[in-house]
Amino acid sequence: MSEIQTIRWGIVGAGRIARRFAQGVQHVRDARVSAVWSRRAAPAEALAGEFGATACESFEALLASGIDAVYIATMQDSHAHYAIVALEAGVPVLCEKPATVNVTQLERVLDAARAARRLFMEAMKPPFYPLYRALRAHLEADPIGPVGLVRAGCSVANVPADHPSFSFEHAGGALLDIGVYEMFLAVDWLGAPREVQTFGRLGATGVDTFASLNCQHENGIAQLFCGLDLHGYGDALLAGPLGNVTIHANWWNPVRATIRYVDGRVAELDEPFDGGGLNYETAHFCELLREGALESPILPHETSRRMIAMADSARAALGLKFACE
Repeated sequence: MSEIQTIRWGIVGAGRIARRFAQGVQHVRDARVSAVWSRRAAPAEALAGEFGATACESFEALLASGIDAVYIATMQDSHAHYAIVALEAGVPVLCEKPATVNVTQLERVLDAARAARRLFMEAMKPPFYPLYRALRAHLEADPIGPVGLVRAGCSVANVPADHPSFSFEHAGGALLDIGVYEMFLAVDWLGAPREVQTFGRLGATGVDTFASLNCQHENGIAQLFCGLDLHGYGDALLAGPLGNVTIHANWWNPVRATIRYVDGRVAELDEPFDGGGLNYETAHFCELLREGALESPILPHETSRRMIAMADSARAALGLKFACE
């Protein structure tokens, strides 16, 4: 692809996250939403109309509509299916987190990406935000030493009872809907998980409504929580021998961070974001497409493997297996 070619996006799904993605694309240079498909025609038509796109009659029609990439914005039980079909059709895929329900599904998707020689990336937004990038740069210049502890969590107590997060059929639950963010933070700073100890509970619909994880990684320990029935604060802590970092709530949409050093110094980072935040991961994906890359150096396939492996271990401890597995 040329440097100036406009990336034409197709969207699978027409819910809240699909609309947020479409809004974000408006803030990405040389990119636009070209086509939309959803199993429900009316929301797809409404979303397409709002952003000047075409509403397609089928998923196959979407893939054949001349798009350069597809964003999968459905519930996680269908991620693997849509990703594999798109990759086999030669269409690069940006897939909403979690990329798949389990490691086995992820490996099938990655096999399809390798066979088709097409770009695949999980849409894990935090590392692309200005604050997160600024924090990385700051710690390279003025380090706190190797991070040995990551503590992070989020629990939302006012999720409506009919929200898809409570759907067993669609592989909802706190771990896959919320906890995967915390798992990313642990993997990004501490490396591969070695052992995951989990306590938690299942709710009336059969999905996990709260989970607390204590994880041994190759480079340290992570203490994580996620939930759908308690009100938990959404900040994060990174601790090293020379200091610590607080990424202030909501850490997964990061704007502010405080670095406190053992010698008494304090540094404050403040990096507002625009476009709703999803535009940064989208812009990165567009850059990779233009470069002909098959994998992101910021969010490589191995990171996706490590995150979903943690979720697999946690769900096994809670005895939670979905219908789609």
